Amino acid sequence: MTTTLAGERWRASRAAHTGRVDALIGPYLRERRSGRKHPVVDFLFTYYGSRPAHVTRWHPGLGVALDDADEYLRLPGYVRGPEGVQADPALVVERAEALRTAVDLLSATNARPARLGCFGLHEWAMVFRTDRPRHSLPLRLGAAGTDAVVESMPLRCTHFDAFRFFTPAAEPLNERPLSRASQLRDEQPGCLHTTMDLYRTCLRMIPLIESDLTFEAFRLALNARELDMCASPYDLTALGYDPVCVETPAGRAEYVRRQSDIADRGRLLRESILDRLRGIATTTHCADTTKLPASSIVAVSSAPPTTRVGYRRRTRPR
Repeated sequence: MTTTLAGERWRASRAAHTGRVDALIGPYLRERRSGRKHPVVDFLFTYYGSRPAHVTRWHPGLGVALDDADEYLRLPGYVRGPEGVQADPALVVERAEALRTAVDLLSATNARPARLGCFGLHEWAMVFRTDRPRHSLPLRLGAAGTDAVVESMPLRCTHFDAFRFFTPAAEPLNERPLSRASQLRDEQPGCLHTTMDLYRTCLRMIPLIESDLTFEAFRLALNARELDMCASPYDLTALGYDPVCVETPAGRAEYVRRQSDIADRGRLLRESILDRLRGIATTTHCADTTKLPASSIVAVSSAPPTTRVGYRRRTRPR
């Protein structure tokens, strides 16, 4: 069943979405347009191969038609239907395999308890015993001090897409080897990068998935990325970020507290995305997906107030 939104109503929803995005990353986007780089926020666009438009542009999602919306016909994935301009239902068939893969991975991840004992050391393992760090930022403890931290603490990474960037010297130090083939077995909701990947899941479903979910996934990914880099070996004080010194007991306690909060929010958001993906799948013959247990509808949790992200930013007080 398709719901039709009148022009006045959907334009109001679009304006509200634009306001939310601007409140979150408006200053950053303006700096980006002037050519400035930001090693924390840029990651969400470069690593995921996305553009700001994927966050700023409003999409109503599959099953909603827009009246007086010819401008959307210029966007990929939109067609004129009997009720108005809408996301093309044929995309569901084209993306059936991606739907199944996403549902399998998100379901398996949420079925596991969160593991909170990694302390963000994957970023440290990426610079262990190398003279070529991934970012052109100073190391808080210097190269020798960074190596000493990795040598003194266990590596417990469960996320292959972090593990694959470990230096050769760090790989054998992880508690177990990881691979793409074992991702379905290893992924768990406590991992910051697993939570960030919810944004990628939404990106792959545009325009079938509504922008409310994509925005929530981006906002949570941004929070996770901030903690990821604050706990890293890099010195980000020039950008306004206070370090989470995981080499100390107090820093590890802070990391676990913030990691736990992100994991809890990620679990709720993952359930909401799963519910939506299953709903999308039922519009076609994606039998393998629709046979999966139906999740209950879980409202996306409200993220804590977030300061506008500009080129310089100070994290919330610890």
